[in-house]
Amino acid sequence: MEPTLTELCQELRNWFVRERHIGWIEITATGELTCDGKQIPLAANQYYRVIGSIFADGVHRYPDTTAIYETFSGAVWSMAVPAPVIKLADEIAAWRAKYETPEAESMSPYMSESFGGYSYSKGSSYTGTGSGGGTSWRSTFASRLNPWRKL
Repeated sequence: MEPTLTELCQELRNWFVRERHIGWIEITATGELTCDGKQIPLAANQYYRVIGSIFADGVHRYPDTTAIYETFSGAVWSMAVPAPVIKLADEIAAWRAKYETPEAESMSPYMSESFGGYSYSKGSSYTGTGSGGGTSWRSTFASRLNPWRKL
């Protein structure tokens, strides 16, 4: 879910930041984080954003035991993501798993097709990108994203 949460926070322009730790960041193989040699205080299962890393940029959940050891000049933002936003990220991930696959009819590049006596036309919705293409997770969940947006 963290990749979806990263994209969601980016789309919302809202990282739900509690604290920013900027300096020399060290990520250990056990998922511990330090900034300039001091432990970054994170609660179990708390989300945090890594910025400036080669291997770990994005949103993670503490402790991230899949982390690759790294030291870099960057930042770690501790986050306080509301439960409804986490639920929304889960729903978006499920929607994307269903509709953003090569096999999904909705991902066809064609708005209509006709062959051998069979034809179909897909409905479309405006995604705000000017492309006029099919429905995306952004347009599907737009009304539920808006309350959390920062301008």
